[in-house]
Amino acid sequence: MNVAFEGDTEQAFGRSALEEALSNVGAGGLSAEVRVSKERRRGRSELFVQVVNTSPANPKARDGNVLSRQLYEVSLQIEGLETQPYMLESLPDSFRYDRRIEAYGHNCGVEAEGGVFRSADTIVVDGGRPEYGTPSPVQPDLSFETLADAPIEQLEILVASFEKWVDEHWEETALLRRKEENGWDDRMMDEALGEAQKAHLEALRIRNGVDLLRRNDDLRRAFKLMNEAMKHSATKVDGKLKYEGWRSFQIAFLLSTISSVLRDDEGDDFVDTVWFATGGGKTETYLGLLVTAALYERIKGRKTGVTAWSRFPLRMLSMQQTQRFANALAGAELVRQREEIPGAYISLGYFVGRESTPNRLAKRPKSGEPDFNDPDMPGRYKVLLQCPFCKHDSLDMGFNRELVKLEHRCNRRGKGCPWKMPALPFYVVDDEIFRFLPTVVIGTLDKAALMGFQASIAGFFAPPNGFCSSIGHGHVYAGRASKKNGCLVWDCEAPVKPLIQPAHWYGLTMRLQDEVHLLRDSLGAVDSHYESLMDHVQQAFPGGARCKVIASSATLSGHDRQVGVLFNRPGRVFPLQGVVSGESFWSSQPDPGKTPGQLLRRYVAVAPRGVTHEFVSDRTVEAMQRGVLRLTKEPEVVCTEAGIDVAHASRLVSFYGVNVVYGNTVRDVEAIRRSLEGQVDVGQLSLNAVTLTGNTSFAEVRKVLNRLEEPEPAYADRIHAVAASSMLSHGVDVERFNIMVIHGLPLTTAEFIQTTARVGRTYPGLVYVLHRMSRERDAASFRQFVPYVKQGDRFVEPVPVTRRSRRVLDLTLPGLAEARRLLVHERTADKALTMIQQYTAFLDAEGMSPQVELEELLQALGFTNEDDHVLRRHVMQWLELWEYSLRNPAPNIVFPSKVLPHGRAPMQSLRDVEPSAPIHTGGFDRD
Repeated sequence: MNVAFEGDTEQAFGRSALEEALSNVGAGGLSAEVRVSKERRRGRSELFVQVVNTSPANPKARDGNVLSRQLYEVSLQIEGLETQPYMLESLPDSFRYDRRIEAYGHNCGVEAEGGVFRSADTIVVDGGRPEYGTPSPVQPDLSFETLADAPIEQLEILVASFEKWVDEHWEETALLRRKEENGWDDRMMDEALGEAQKAHLEALRIRNGVDLLRRNDDLRRAFKLMNEAMKHSATKVDGKLKYEGWRSFQIAFLLSTISSVLRDDEGDDFVDTVWFATGGGKTETYLGLLVTAALYERIKGRKTGVTAWSRFPLRMLSMQQTQRFANALAGAELVRQREEIPGAYISLGYFVGRESTPNRLAKRPKSGEPDFNDPDMPGRYKVLLQCPFCKHDSLDMGFNRELVKLEHRCNRRGKGCPWKMPALPFYVVDDEIFRFLPTVVIGTLDKAALMGFQASIAGFFAPPNGFCSSIGHGHVYAGRASKKNGCLVWDCEAPVKPLIQPAHWYGLTMRLQDEVHLLRDSLGAVDSHYESLMDHVQQAFPGGARCKVIASSATLSGHDRQVGVLFNRPGRVFPLQGVVSGESFWSSQPDPGKTPGQLLRRYVAVAPRGVTHEFVSDRTVEAMQRGVLRLTKEPEVVCTEAGIDVAHASRLVSFYGVNVVYGNTVRDVEAIRRSLEGQVDVGQLSLNAVTLTGNTSFAEVRKVLNRLEEPEPAYADRIHAVAASSMLSHGVDVERFNIMVIHGLPLTTAEFIQTTARVGRTYPGLVYVLHRMSRERDAASFRQFVPYVKQGDRFVEPVPVTRRSRRVLDLTLPGLAEARRLLVHERTADKALTMIQQYTAFLDAEGMSPQVELEELLQALGFTNEDDHVLRRHVMQWLELWEYSLRNPAPNIVFPSKVLPHGRAPMQSLRDVEPSAPIHTGGFDRD
């Protein structure tokens, strides 16, 4: 082995030390030349070690241990070897993907190019910004303005182009040619032919949507008005548009599902999932469908009622997501008024829960409940960031004592705001949502648990009991001792009027489930029973039918099975992926290395050695903040060094001056926040750090988002770092989030995809992933980081979820049984069944034996297979025990809910899967 030094490397490191460190490189009979030099790479000095094989007879060698001294880093380069790639055994073979990995690094990254392998301390992967135009030479005009005027011609261009593309790319001869070129085996060819069939069906559904719009005048009118509403939604406060129209995949999904708006489509049995990369516009996609449904139903005569319930899996629902819904529905209401379409205001309900908004406003509030006598109380429940009609942030909160309403009010009413009423059509109190049945309800998954103990939620699925004759009181439900007429307003005794529309117009048209891939484990299992309960209740009243289910997801792993478990329906994904990964009719994924200006995100995998994650994270944030601070003080110098026009300096400071530091648990985030404040030294700058987790108060989240959207003029006063948990990773879109540091690989790949998608939404983003190499999963991810990023969806873990669990039945049966009493039997009886005596008399009169209840519950849950006999017996034993308790209650027990078996009450939340234990303090001397 020959060692050759260049420059001052021999003096810096010492010949003997390097020769000793590299001595075993030549073991095994390898003849090699080793050239050592110091080079400037990536803006830093590195010791560059190159090993060149000069003995083809023995191409195998062992890596030598290389010493690193002073501030230099060591790179080992190997070339001239005959190599074979590794295969990613963790991924299945597929005709769309390449599973080959050129080289693995142990405790280091590997850069491979042209037969040259070079070690690196980091692994860098660049992701391109998707291009959403179609490959057709004739591009349709999908602007809101054009589709609001004359949509059919442009939609015809889109669907004809897609049909042609499908024929060209998915035709069997084309697939056979690809098979020969890429070495597909027969199994891969069969997979491709199966996908080809799905592509043709997808084109047919889109074609059917265009034909339906052409034939149905009312639906076409609703579609055109929807485009006007979405244009209003996209309009900023200065009158400019954030976006002028639809991406092709968005309008295609709308066309493929628009038949469900009619409520008579056989395709409603499918769960249609819109799948696209995070940031691609999924929210606006299904918002367009909801607004079309709302306008169509108003045109056809539906005056009120909940058209859609959109549910999110996280406790902290993003206020930004809510604002998007409000803006779109405000646009729909403005066009409804202009077109003089009869009916109630098109409105939005925020259905989250008492930790964010009140369940009810009590006349005599108890300690801890919202007190209407407190002048500051309304302001604590402000949800909207701006008026959805005029887009100004001039919103106040107030309490309407006469109507018992908590109201969002625009201060520009009569001064330029197109909304003329005192209160916005936006409801945040549960009781108000039940009274007014907003057109769309947006909220958290957990609220489905109310079906087990809140009779007023019946208005979501079936007609309410009537309408209160007092103006402004809204719908009424089954009477109770404190509400004899069923009105939810304090002390109301007004007569009940008939409903203002036919009964068949009540009940949901659609349920939307956002981020469906997060419904897993116990949460998914419990939710699957409540999804079936919602279908059951809606089908129970005369003329009722289960509604359409729409879902969105950022991942597809195990989608069909998961959807089948959750909703007891078949699943269907849109759009279908192209023949080649990253390439489809709807979008393409450019290589940012070959296409300047197309960088979406740069991922940097880091494997800290000899230091803690906190140290590396703090030094990373410190270096970034020092760089930004220098840019604020020496803009001309820094911009010249970077080759950037100094005119962009202030924008660079704004868009790269906020660092997001992500932790996997709330405990991690709290430690990150303390470390940022105590360990990061940015010289004269005092680092301003904030925390965003599920425990962050509603008011604090709103305050932080406002500061991020409208940063302070002086850089020193702004937020510099955000320590965040998974609360940030869904629905939070902040243009200024472009740098992120992740402490340890997120617990699931889906979370990694969602989390990293928070940065680089508009401008190129930078993501540092600090791997915990002591964990096997992190170490494996580091070794295969390039495909982990490039083929991220394939690494998503199959979703563990089942509905056939006796333990889950123990949790859900109380709620299921009570929901049938409150939402089904009370409707049949047309009176309250709140007392045991009333309820048992009804059961006897209707012949509702435990056996009948059993069949109803099993049918609702889908437990109808022969192998479900164990579950059948379990449910029967529970019902028989409840029947006995109802017939033999203790003398002081009068309510059916108090004799539920095993003393288990209906779930208060779908997350209440473990018993809680009280923690008491006291008895200890603090000193």
